[in-house]
Amino acid sequence: MTETTSQKAHWMPPRWFVRFAWWIHAQLYRLTSGRRGLRRPRPDQYGLMHLTAIGRRSGQKRSVMLAYVEDGPNLVTMAMNGWDPAEPAWWLNLQANPEAHVELVDGERDVIGRIATDEEQQRLWQRWTEVNRKLDEFAVRRTNGTTVVILEPAQAVS
Repeated sequence: MTETTSQKAHWMPPRWFVRFAWWIHAQLYRLTSGRRGLRRPRPDQYGLMHLTAIGRRSGQKRSVMLAYVEDGPNLVTMAMNGWDPAEPAWWLNLQANPEAHVELVDGERDVIGRIATDEEQQRLWQRWTEVNRKLDEFAVRRTNGTTVVILEPAQAVS
């Protein structure tokens, strides 16, 4: 029996490799004091940002490099863990304390993280498929789905 295109499992690098690549990226960012490692999103490519949130257990600042797209003044990212089924720690931290800080190529800002509404989820998922054509194929690896996270400017939240 042959598999149809929609049934084929798309190749992904091993989880350890994905985690290592993001770790290297974070080290580059740290070693250059933030001069390297961030980028603006483009219509066909996601941007890279540095997010700092408060750890839900430790109460200490925890930082991570994340991919994002823009939606007006909001930054939009995916709560994924290298396509592993587990929720990423940064998302669990934001759920416990939604206030965070991001560093972008053009500056820093305080943000409030929240889950996208159903309407936003559909629209923003479509936006993400424009920068990652294999998004749907990879997303099936996450049995609990992938949450679209919106980071709103803190001063705009009332």
